Amino acid sequence: MTRCRTLPVFLPLILLAAIPAARAQDADRFTLRVGAMSASADTTLSASTTFMGEPYRFSENFGFGSDEWVPRIDGVFRVADRHRLVFDYFNYDKKRRETLGEDISFDDVTIPAGSFARAELDFQLASLLYDYAVVENEDFSLGLQIGAEWAKAEATLLAEAGAGRWTDRASEDGFAPVVGVRLTARPGDRWLLNLQGQYLDAGWGDFGDYDGSISRINALAEYRFTDNFGMFGGYEWYRLDVKRDVRGDFIDDGIVGWDQRFKGPVVGVTLAF
Repeated sequence: MTRCRTLPVFLPLILLAAIPAARAQDADRFTLRVGAMSASADTTLSASTTFMGEPYRFSENFGFGSDEWVPRIDGVFRVADRHRLVFDYFNYDKKRRETLGEDISFDDVTIPAGSFARAELDFQLASLLYDYAVVENEDFSLGLQIGAEWAKAEATLLAEAGAGRWTDRASEDGFAPVVGVRLTARPGDRWLLNLQGQYLDAGWGDFGDYDGSISRINALAEYRFTDNFGMFGGYEWYRLDVKRDVRGDFIDDGIVGWDQRFKGPVVGVTLAF
């Protein structure tokens, strides 16, 4: 918004002319952003245990190949000047297959060419938060958030070597409270900048035997072509860090860890009413 404090006599007219554009975002009752994220996924599997009195540690990084375009949805319902309901949804579903191009032999064991391993990861995250603006004016808003988040992770592995075939599948989901913070700035008549971060501890909710955390940071810039339509672009980062205790007949105390990270640019359209 253009300001001219040295010309007070014209200030009311300037403000009146600027209100339709500058106040459009403030007056929105409901805002929906629908887009996609070009997500890259990095997975680190780790384990530590004591087996028959001897300590063992393992850590390996796995990639899922090229980036994957995945859906991203979020929305804001403005209940009052300082009160908002914020929701968002993210889903990453990716398959990767590795095929052996030639025979590999280990002593008297041969894995024939054409043997393959296929992995699939499906991760979903949805949250609903109450956002209270502790600072709220026409140029800047700072909100504190609290709510609930649902997460589901499902991993499938299929391997085939000659006549042998092996498959395994693991899935876990649950709810937990989540806390967050939001910063919103309006540097121009039709521009909006938004930054928010959220954190969930698995110990706060119901995730079975799993412990760990889920973190998310999102930054975007939005431009309104009209009061009701705009486009946005930004960057998003997720981290799923979970651990699980493992015990058995020969394992005195073990921990299996899964550190999953998603990151990448986001683009989409904004609808406001």
